[in-house]
Amino acid sequence: MAQMKFTEKLKNFFSSHKQITEEFFENLTDMLIEGDIGAKTAFEICDLLEKRCRKDKIQDEKAIVLILKELMVPYIKSIKLDPEPGKVSVYLVLGVNGVGKTTSVAKLAKYYSDKGVNTIMAAADTFRAAAIEQLILHGEKTGVRVVSHQHGSDPAAVVYDAAAAVSARGEGLVLADTAGRLHNKENLVRELQKIDRIAREKAGEGAYRKILVLDATTGQNALRQAEVFNESVGVDAVILTKYDSTAKGGIVITLGKEHGIPVAFMCTGETYTDIGNFNSETYINDFLGL
Repeated sequence: MAQMKFTEKLKNFFSSHKQITEEFFENLTDMLIEGDIGAKTAFEICDLLEKRCRKDKIQDEKAIVLILKELMVPYIKSIKLDPEPGKVSVYLVLGVNGVGKTTSVAKLAKYYSDKGVNTIMAAADTFRAAAIEQLILHGEKTGVRVVSHQHGSDPAAVVYDAAAAVSARGEGLVLADTAGRLHNKENLVRELQKIDRIAREKAGEGAYRKILVLDATTGQNALRQAEVFNESVGVDAVILTKYDSTAKGGIVITLGKEHGIPVAFMCTGETYTDIGNFNSETYINDFLGL
């Protein structure tokens, strides 16, 4: 059975809370936390909401939801990622295994190559032979070139070669798939830090980005992953996968408020074209049912 969307829960919540009492705000706080908004942020939002409602004597459901939107909007961060013209842009794509990272690299490759950007995918997850094979297959299907070395080789060298190939044509974009074995964190962090140094050197000024792929359905686990990667190598933007199947969605607010990380893309399906720029207005309206 499909999980109930946050919007539906909110409607049910108002149906069962006809009086705007102290209990109303306490229960709303709990519901926001269940929707993957961090506890600290949820308490802050509901505290401000309660003050506004008491001050202006607001009892109307629609008015309360609009104030909720007003309070949440400043926390939502978005970013548009466009490769720099005339430069070598390098986007390092990070994430744990199983979040849809390699598929997201392929979706990005299709997205940018369709816009006429000289795009190359770098198979820098050399730890898993299957990841290299998967990216090569994506390359064949999308018509985007893949630079790969053999299984077990130095992933930083793969990124170096991919950047050199883009540079040979004067400008373009390297999309680098990376390893995500977070259970072996120390080795992974060392590996990513080395790739980070190479990618930074090879990219044009202001043309290097680290993009973290998070599975929107995993909620608090995704937020912990964001913390780990942000502390280890830094994160400039997030791609949210499986957003179409999540019943929660508050992760976006927590990422912005508590981690300062903007969302760049959302993936809403299995095909290469099921990726789009994140729009904060569309997101908040969908989240609150406006």
